[in-house]
Amino acid sequence: MKKAKRFCKILFRGWLVRISVLIILFFFLCAVASPLIATHDPNATDLYNKLASPSREHLLGCDQLGRDVFSRIVYGARVAFLVGILSVVVAMIVGCAVGLIAGYFGGWIDSVLMRIIDAQTAIPSMILAMAIVAVLGRSVVMLILILGFSNIPGFARMMRGQVMTVREMDYVAASKIRGNSSFVTMMKHVFPNCVSPIIVVMTQSIGGSILAEAGLSFLGVGIEPPTASWGAMVSAGFSNLTDAPVFALAPGVAIILLVLAFNIFGDALRDALDPRIRSMD
Repeated sequence: MKKAKRFCKILFRGWLVRISVLIILFFFLCAVASPLIATHDPNATDLYNKLASPSREHLLGCDQLGRDVFSRIVYGARVAFLVGILSVVVAMIVGCAVGLIAGYFGGWIDSVLMRIIDAQTAIPSMILAMAIVAVLGRSVVMLILILGFSNIPGFARMMRGQVMTVREMDYVAASKIRGNSSFVTMMKHVFPNCVSPIIVVMTQSIGGSILAEAGLSFLGVGIEPPTASWGAMVSAGFSNLTDAPVFALAPGVAIILLVLAFNIFGDALRDALDPRIRSMD
């Protein structure tokens, strides 16, 4: 109980962290309860209200097709969280498995796996995403897999570095002496002691994946219309920036706030999980 209180004290000691958590919770609520929060159907067009200014009926105005901007931002939070979280989960599962095996066994297994990771890193993720989308088409599932694939190297390298340190510990040697298999030793003794930095990388990677999804949608290779996506909204609103600035600025501000919130929370989580900082407090 005392450890939990100390952890929370370190995690939430800065006002920026508290604000970032509130921002994340707000957008998460928008994603979960979109039908209850949205004031209009996000895909309903009304050319009479084309590029309408903010009003009581349309809180943030309307886009070039007369669709309510506020409602599309609320529904766009679903895409942001869905793609951001699931792509990171995919990257974490594959990357941690690769890093765990490479770091534990070492030798030629480590060399082969890390050279594959290096080769993947050499391919720009945006170019790879655009090429895959051009061949296989656009969909939420495809975007999750593409962004997950591009995030694998970060998790693999982090896990490998942690495993190479932990595998030299006495409790790992004791597990081997007792006759436990490599799989049991890795999952029971090595992996649990490498989780803390992975959690931090996960939190910070979510913001990066949300930004990447917005960038791909801005370029027209992300979420397929008419599904609401913040990046696509910024792209559509850019050409009408002088006539209806809120149309482009509102989704852009949503992207900035959510990405910054995840990055700030990730930094605070790193500090809270750092044993040196915990010992000083």
